[in-house]
Amino acid sequence: MNYSNVEDTAALYAFNNLPKECNTSPSNGGYDFDDCSWFTFFGNPNDMSEDSLPSNDHRSGSTSRIPRCAQRPRQMASANRFHQMAASPRPSPRPNYSFQPVFHERTTHEDDTVLTQELWKLARKSGTLNLSNKGLASVPDRLYDINEADAESKAATLEQLSIKDEDAWWNQVPLTNLDLSSNALSHISPKIENLQSLTVLILHDNALVDLPAEIGKLEKLMRLNVSRNKLCDLPRELYSLPELRHLNISYNEFSELNPDISDLHMLEFLDAGHNSIKSLPGGIGFLVRLTALLLPYNHIKDLPPDLVNMRSLQRLDLMQNDLTCLPEDMGLLRKLQFLYIQHNDILELTDFEGNETLTELHASNNYISNIPVRMCENLPHLKVLDLRDNKITQLPDELCLLRNLNRLDVSNNSIDTLPVSLAALAHLISLQVEGNPIKSIRRDILQCGTSRILRTLQERSMAKSKDEGESDSGAGARLCGGQAGNDTAANYPDSSYQPQHQQKHFEYQFQYRAQAHMQPQAERFRVYEPPHNCPPYCRQGQEHVYDQENYETEKKFDYAGHYMQRQQHNFQFNGYSAMYQQQQQLFYGQCVVCPRWVYKLRHTRTLAVNLEEITDVPEEVFQLAQKEGVHVVDFARNQLRTVPNGLQHMQNIVTELVLAHNRIGQVPQFISQFTRITLLNLSNNLLTDLPKEFGVLNTLRELNIANNRFSFLPSGLYDLQGLEILIASDNHINELNVAGLQRMPRLSTLDLRNNDIDFIPPILGTLTNITHLELVGNPFRQPRHQILMKGTESIMSYLRDRVPR
Repeated sequence: MNYSNVEDTAALYAFNNLPKECNTSPSNGGYDFDDCSWFTFFGNPNDMSEDSLPSNDHRSGSTSRIPRCAQRPRQMASANRFHQMAASPRPSPRPNYSFQPVFHERTTHEDDTVLTQELWKLARKSGTLNLSNKGLASVPDRLYDINEADAESKAATLEQLSIKDEDAWWNQVPLTNLDLSSNALSHISPKIENLQSLTVLILHDNALVDLPAEIGKLEKLMRLNVSRNKLCDLPRELYSLPELRHLNISYNEFSELNPDISDLHMLEFLDAGHNSIKSLPGGIGFLVRLTALLLPYNHIKDLPPDLVNMRSLQRLDLMQNDLTCLPEDMGLLRKLQFLYIQHNDILELTDFEGNETLTELHASNNYISNIPVRMCENLPHLKVLDLRDNKITQLPDELCLLRNLNRLDVSNNSIDTLPVSLAALAHLISLQVEGNPIKSIRRDILQCGTSRILRTLQERSMAKSKDEGESDSGAGARLCGGQAGNDTAANYPDSSYQPQHQQKHFEYQFQYRAQAHMQPQAERFRVYEPPHNCPPYCRQGQEHVYDQENYETEKKFDYAGHYMQRQQHNFQFNGYSAMYQQQQQLFYGQCVVCPRWVYKLRHTRTLAVNLEEITDVPEEVFQLAQKEGVHVVDFARNQLRTVPNGLQHMQNIVTELVLAHNRIGQVPQFISQFTRITLLNLSNNLLTDLPKEFGVLNTLRELNIANNRFSFLPSGLYDLQGLEILIASDNHINELNVAGLQRMPRLSTLDLRNNDIDFIPPILGTLTNITHLELVGNPFRQPRHQILMKGTESIMSYLRDRVPR
């Protein structure tokens, strides 16, 4: 053959130096070019002949076999270099490289190799084996024998085992935790019964269509997760597991729950969401230990009557179903805290009488047309009320009874007026009203957000109170710390403070002026007494006010005793004793106790007085609260300068104490005597330190000292062994005591935003118990703001990487 043409010869040289993807074959002299895509352009050199080669005569009009779309071989710069290349010997054949495609059928041998000797030894030492996200198509067979002594251990002598003490059989523990999630498992072998010691089995995110009946022999199993599979039923034997407490069957193909599920008497958590369940079995109420029942994204139309027998239920999720109503006796779920019923077809809400512990109610995207007044009275601890995307046309004034409400969402309804009573919600921080045809408030005010809306409502409330204060009706006045209504005995049938023969004729009405701080001191002390069997009404005779000229003398007296004497004198003609007067009403400066308040104390176990500008609270109020078993005390948004001494009467029963938004400058030592307190809110005050005895509050779980004047975290905090949430934002803290934080093993949330911290110790990243960390708004340079925005995990990882080793 003639290779005088440089271009053709260079192409042949390129063929001899093909990439390694072309496999060698001894049958054709070294290379198998038939399957190589290169030769769609250049042809197969094994078939080259004189006829197959391109013609050397370019002038004849013949073209090269290399198409234009292909890259032409590189031409040599000089003839000498070409002759050297042509004379060089042919390179030796390349070795045979075999490539395994990424997507291929998984073999049993590959699955067995996943369980390496290192994982095996680690599992034998710790009792935990994690084979998550390994691409397994089947469980390695040797896994089922992991609790048995291997051949190496059996053959080893005692002396050999003593040398490798960590591998000795006496240091090995049975497998208790097995994670096979995020694989491609389609079945589980019946040999699973060999793992009798399992307490946790995670099969999440696989392709399982069924489970073996032998899984019912795992008598120690406490947690089973088979979510995100293709299951439509569970083996009947599974419902006999005596210790199962956590069952997750979400994201499967269940159309119903087996009635035998009621045999899981120890079950505490059940998640069956994202299935096609149409109804619940009648015996589900026997799951009396269940604390969380999650059934979102199903097709449930009705709830069984015995659902309310789950007396331990705290969380009920029925989102995205076909419900039209709730059980009438929902109040039997007395421990219910979270209720999710959004995206259903519910027409009305129940009164929730008995659900006093409910803190979050999510009922958006339904067909609710009104908010029951009784519901507002029965939910004193409600913090979140979500009613957006409904058919509500009016908000009741009784919403002000939801004193602990933090978030109210009524957007996308048909509301045209906002009640001024919303201004009495001292803890409301989020009010969503967009999407409503509201005409009572200008649009620009609505667009300014929650604080501006509440300020407008408060101004209107003050103006209304001022206008009505000039009349005698007292209609619409704020009673007993922001509550409205008539305090007639007929409204409180269980009241023991009013004689039976006076229930129809006597009514107490007390009015506090919201703008009292703008009035003279003397005008703050007024008591309105309705007439009884007396001459025609005379305003001067009914309104008792201190005389201005005697005010300087009278202010030195005991106001409580003075008012009790005057009340006793005024009611002597009706036969009321001084003792009855003390029980019927107490008016101490700016703190009022009336029948309505006593009624609320008894039924809500909450003492709440907000937005009343009070500066002190008499001991008698706390004595009365103590008798009524009150365990929640809330005096937020007032003018208290000290913690009331009367709180000492309640030191053995108070669980939540809220003194936020006052002017308190010091916390007394007796605060350490509250043996049952779990929540303490001292935010937005003037505090600079806490007493050293503070550390003995072992029951305290949440502490809020935000927006004060702390320059350091008080030393007493580090002794709070049970503290889980610490909010200390918006202070002047300039350094972190990580050694002190290490002494708080349960601390999970630490909020230090907007302080003066200029350095974050890297050792802070080793506190693995902290799951939520806020550091934004401090002057330190590291970690950078971008890392802070990624969340706690990124912050902690960044700090751990910088710990000196």
